[in-house]
Parts: sequence; C-alpha cells; structure tokens
Amino acid sequence: MAFLSGYIWLVIIVVFFLISAVKILAEYERGVIFRLGRALDHAKGPGMIILIPIVDRMVKVNLQLVTYDVPSQDIITRDNVTMKVNAVVYFRVIDPVKAIIEVRDYYAATQLLAQTTLRSVCGQVEMDDLLSEREKVNAQLAEILDKHTDPWGIKVTLVELRAIDLPIEMQRAMSKQAEAERERRAKVINAEGEFQAAQRLQDASHILSQEPAALQLRYLQTLTEIATEKNSTILFPFPMDLLRPFLLPPGPGTGSGTGR
Repeated sequence: MAFLSGYIWLVIIVVFFLISAVKILAEYERGVIFRLGRALDHAKGPGMIILIPIVDRMVKVNLQLVTYDVPSQDIITRDNVTMKVNAVVYFRVIDPVKAIIEVRDYYAATQLLAQTTLRSVCGQVEMDDLLSEREKVNAQLAEILDKHTDPWGIKVTLVELRAIDLPIEMQRAMSKQAEAERERRAKVINAEGEFQAAQRLQDASHILSQEPAALQLRYLQTLTEIATEKNSTILFPFPMDLLRPFLLPPGPGTGSGTGR
C-alpha cells in the first residue's frame, strides 16, 4: 500500500514537471528565458521548448506587426498655425531579448515616443509643407522613431499622418485663396483665347486685303446664312465694290466691233 502511494506521488510529480517544463509557442511568439535571473542570449521558439522547473522563467513576446493609432495632438507649426494632427504607427519586435530587458514596457514606451515625436516634427514645418508634403513628413517621423526604438529591439516600419484638422478661420482663408486662384486661371485662359482669336482675325484680314474677291464671296456667304436662319426683314449695307466691275467703262477689245 505504501509502495502504491509512493508511485502515485511520483506520477503526480512527473505530471507537474511536464506541465511546468513543456511549453508550446506559436509561430509568431518567442520566449525569453531567465535562468536563475539571468537572461539567455537568444530567445526560444517557435514550437515546443522545455524549461527547468523553479530554475527557468519564460516571458512570451509577440512578433506580430502592431498598429498604434496616435491620438490627435495639438500642433503649432513653424508659421504659428494651430492644428490637430493624428497619425498611425506600424512597428514590431525584432529582438525579443532587448524588448524585455532594455525597456520595462516597450509598447507603452513606443506609444509615448510616437506622440512626442509627432508634435516635435510637425512643429518644425510650415502648414503648407505639412499639407502638401506628407510623404516627406512621414519618412522623417519613421526615421526618428526607428532610430530611438532600435536599442529596444523595436522596428518602426511605417508612419502615416492620418488626419489634419485646421481651425475654421484657416479653412475659410484657404477656401478664399483657392477660389481666387481658380478665378485667376479662368481670366488667364480667357485672355489667351482672346489673344489667339485676335491673331486669327489679323491673319484673315491680311488674306482678305490681298484678295478682294474673297471678301465679296464672304459677304455673299453671310447674306446666304442670314436668309436661311432669319425670316425677318434685314437692312444690310451693300458695298459698292461689288458693282464697281459693272460701272467701269469697257476696255479695248470689248466693244461691238462696228469700228471696222
């Protein structure tokens, strides 16, 4: 009976050992092992790993890409324009040992660093550059964040400015500016059209002045168009140039031939 009781206790100890010693890590997980308080050089996983009970302690680290939505920050740009800017930061753990040892909470530390960096970088650029050159600002933010998080084993892959909220007064001013710009372009296009039309009329006047018959044909064509489209009585000046060939005296050789 005592032997059976000892066997049961042995089985219980073995089961407890297996439960506490065998760990399963998913593909996106790594385990940082602390052996008697000292971290091993490399993280373990994925798959099954065996720990020494009481001696080893494991901390799981997730390697999946993390998306952090930076809350709206009050920004004062270099040209003293107040606005609200928020962004999205994409980062992941690339060195689990550093992420656990170098910083107490790498996720919270990265969040706070993203907020302060966003305010700092956006405060160094003007409003127009912030609106028109977002890609440049995004690259600068990603570079600064990645540089500061590299000692923590964190890789910042991308930073995107999500929304820029301008004051109502500034929105109205920008709307007026855009409207004035559209009016300016419309006037320039209209002036260019008038200039081209004047050039065409000048070319046409040179051609008609060299060929009087062309002017007469154009006159007759205009009368035909008016007669077709309008059914009312129209008083139109009749140029005497059309009758001049009939009023000139006959030239030599145009007589009746009675001089013989």
